[in-house]
Amino acid sequence: MSFLDTLRQWDDAVTCLDRKNLAEALRMFLSIQEPNSKICFNIGCLQLLDQNLDAAEKAFDGSICKDEHLAVAFFQRGITFYKKQRYEESVSDFQLAHKALRGNQLIDYKVLGLRYKLYACEVLHNMALAEAHMGQWEKAQKNLVKALEYKTDTKISVLDRAMQSILKQKVYKAVEFPATVLFRPNKHYVAELEKKDYLGKAKVVASVVPQDQFSGFAPLKPQVEQEPSGPKEPEVMRALEGDPHIVRYEFIPETSDELAVVPGNIVFVLQRGSDNWASVIFNGRKGLVPYNYLEHMEMSLDTKRKNELSGPPSREPPTRPQRKQGLNRVDTSNGDFQQKEAWPTDNSCIVKVRYTFNFALSLKSGSTYSTLIEKISKKLNVSTFSVTLRLTSDPESVLNENTDMKNVWGRAQNQHLTLWCHTKEQTRVRQQQNEVVFVALHSYESSNPEDLNFNQGDQITLISKINQDWLEGRSNGNTGIFPVSFVEEVPVNNQ
Repeated sequence: MSFLDTLRQWDDAVTCLDRKNLAEALRMFLSIQEPNSKICFNIGCLQLLDQNLDAAEKAFDGSICKDEHLAVAFFQRGITFYKKQRYEESVSDFQLAHKALRGNQLIDYKVLGLRYKLYACEVLHNMALAEAHMGQWEKAQKNLVKALEYKTDTKISVLDRAMQSILKQKVYKAVEFPATVLFRPNKHYVAELEKKDYLGKAKVVASVVPQDQFSGFAPLKPQVEQEPSGPKEPEVMRALEGDPHIVRYEFIPETSDELAVVPGNIVFVLQRGSDNWASVIFNGRKGLVPYNYLEHMEMSLDTKRKNELSGPPSREPPTRPQRKQGLNRVDTSNGDFQQKEAWPTDNSCIVKVRYTFNFALSLKSGSTYSTLIEKISKKLNVSTFSVTLRLTSDPESVLNENTDMKNVWGRAQNQHLTLWCHTKEQTRVRQQQNEVVFVALHSYESSNPEDLNFNQGDQITLISKINQDWLEGRSNGNTGIFPVSFVEEVPVNNQ
């Protein structure tokens, strides 16, 4: 079996598992000839999920033979031996898994295609459990004490419960690998499996003229017996808004209300200001261009063709005209351009408020908290008691009457400050909506900033569905994406 065939069948098998079709996924994995260590590991996980312990042991043996440094394979084979009550072999595999960690706190297999982190403290946790089943309570206690050296904040409670059980000479529950988490093929390789049409589809041009003698790639036209008696008058193009001008020099904008144009562009001047700047429209966009970069033109076909053929001038462009300080032209509803304040000229500050929609207010820099929240609540038409302001998107950065407003205004840059706003009315509306809630079956941690980290048992509110494998949700005040296989939807009656 070629590498491409193996990759394609590997991807299809993982897709079947995502669709909860365990039997078909296992069948496709088993049909792969000469599987690598990752595929053998996947087969072992599925056999373990199907309670076929002998087949799982054989699959993990194959994975370890192909990659003797795969710590997670030793961990899974140790789980298999534990379930078969072969505790000595289980302890041996957990020791090999811990050795493969090489003194590290964890191994993150995400770069290898497995969304799982193997923690050293969990390996030692299971090792102590197997020793407890053999009555070796002192060794079990030593391994749990050693596990505390590798602990993380999310694993403290598990280790504490295990230590209490060992002190009472009682066994506890083993830490198991997530059932439906498998090694996935490289997504870049999978993307290359799809066939690509580099030439595109052929466009068929057919003639409706009887006895047409033309053949070629141009659209066919009805043939006539005689040529027209004389040339037609140049067709005048339809009237457009504004006065047509052709651009003679390249203009690079420096502000957001200026428009980038290059020589040969045809723009329509809507208004010319006294400062030698013109309000123009080009390709449906309106903006400002220096008028001395333009040249008036007559809009007929001949003139248009002439202007297209004439290239840009060889001489240097004229100097950029000076614009009036503090003024910008903005588009009004009737299409005209008026002037407004573009930058605060006094000690006022533009406050941008991020709400369900964004809006801006002008306040004097150094205003009190009561002045700020009163103006925002008046803008939203709600009471001041229902408005909560935050300095950042972090829920902990809430502003109140005790906040040092000097520090708040000190965060303004170029007389602009951004705040986040939340209202109680907004919360009630969200609560009235039908929200989809998931519960975490396993803990999920990721180093990617866009991922959502959560612990087993946490509830996650669905925001959107990314694809069949990934969802976007919110939990514990954080928002991000997470794999579907780690969660289970909570029925509506239980929410």
